[in-house]
Amino acid sequence: MTIAKDVKIQVELNPAEVEAYRLIGYENRMLAKEDFNDDKKDAGEIGAGHTVTALYEIVPPGQLVPGTDVDPSKYQKPGELSDEAAGDELLTVRLRYKDPDGQESKPLEVPVVAEEKPFAAASQDFQFAAAVAAFGMVLRDSKHRGDANLGSVLEIAESSLGDDPSGYRAEFLQLAMMARDLKR
Repeated sequence: MTIAKDVKIQVELNPAEVEAYRLIGYENRMLAKEDFNDDKKDAGEIGAGHTVTALYEIVPPGQLVPGTDVDPSKYQKPGELSDEAAGDELLTVRLRYKDPDGQESKPLEVPVVAEEKPFAAASQDFQFAAAVAAFGMVLRDSKHRGDANLGSVLEIAESSLGDDPSGYRAEFLQLAMMARDLKR
């Protein structure tokens, strides 16, 4: 059952907290900034009980951006930031959606405060999503995979199976094991 249609999600990262970022996956689902408020632009549906997960690689200010070999600009400095950038917000998530039978979208905005904690303290859902993302990067031999390998994917996925009533997580685990066995 559809609970929202034409769902659009926009993430604005605070430049005072983020030097650079990379959305992991979803490259084929990117929406132009100007289309976010345009109710004529079609977007995705979300069904009852469904979730959407987006993972970002975030580089804190002052750190080198992985995979780049570019010297800082001699002539440019970061632009002036708003007062909000000085706060503790890491990012703001904006959503627009239409009711299943509606024609006009409704906005929703949620700020997210930066919180440092180790990966092991993240939720099982987050850890499992990270294992799935790493699996895709390992299979594609992505330059962004860092030190991820099939062994680390399996270790994270096994430890974060959690509640799996439909068996999808166990099925992913079997798939990752098959990939590991094929690589041997």
